Amino acid sequence: MTSTSAPTQSIVVHKPGLRWLPIVGAAMTILLQILWPLADGHNRTILTIVTVIVFASTTVMHAWIYCGAQWALSYVALTIGFAFLIEAIGTNTGYPFSQYQYADSLGLRVAAVPLVIPIAWSMTAYLVVLISRRISAAIRPSGAPRVLVAVIGAYAMTAWDLFLDPQMVSAGYWTWASGSQDVPGVPGIPALNFLGWFLASFVLMLLLSLLPTRTVSEAVPATLWTWTWVGGVISNAFFFDRPTVALVGGL
Repeated sequence: MTSTSAPTQSIVVHKPGLRWLPIVGAAMTILLQILWPLADGHNRTILTIVTVIVFASTTVMHAWIYCGAQWALSYVALTIGFAFLIEAIGTNTGYPFSQYQYADSLGLRVAAVPLVIPIAWSMTAYLVVLISRRISAAIRPSGAPRVLVAVIGAYAMTAWDLFLDPQMVSAGYWTWASGSQDVPGVPGIPALNFLGWFLASFVLMLLLSLLPTRTVSEAVPATLWTWTWVGGVISNAFFFDRPTVALVGGL
């Protein structure tokens, strides 16, 4: 399969006067996620939606500033379009994630999919694109095949879902049909869900690998990804009483 070249070019800033915006957005995202365990009921639901929007806006701003408007718009169209399609298929057929349904509390829905869900895919996929390109370039400096980038990206997206699903299910935002085999250490979530996540994310990462490689300032994306990992471990281990989820997701 076609290779992607290592990101060796210098950083180009398309909107240098706005470089502070993703920094503020990242700080707000982390603050909102810290507040999440402290909220309850309707306030927690509002906080969930606001956090997703702020997080996603931060990643899109970063892409716009460092990759350009065309790249950022292409990224948003690919991720949100793909995520909506795969979620619509999933909620209406059970494939590829197993049988599940969303609660009404997540707001406006189209084809049984709350519109905030594709936005959540988009907020994380940008970080994953950057990290998968960075790792694959380290493995194959001469030019990593796109399939390697996609495999790394799919693994990272699935790892994120290992943290996300138990948290959102416990909050009542979606429910799974009973009777499915769970992943050891992640009770209540069908193992097929994570296989579906890996396969769907693999396809998404292949699509995103077609976007031109850009060398960007990695401070904000790396901070958000590190926080996603560390915050997922800490919250599950100490706030949500799910130490095995912290262990499995952390690994």
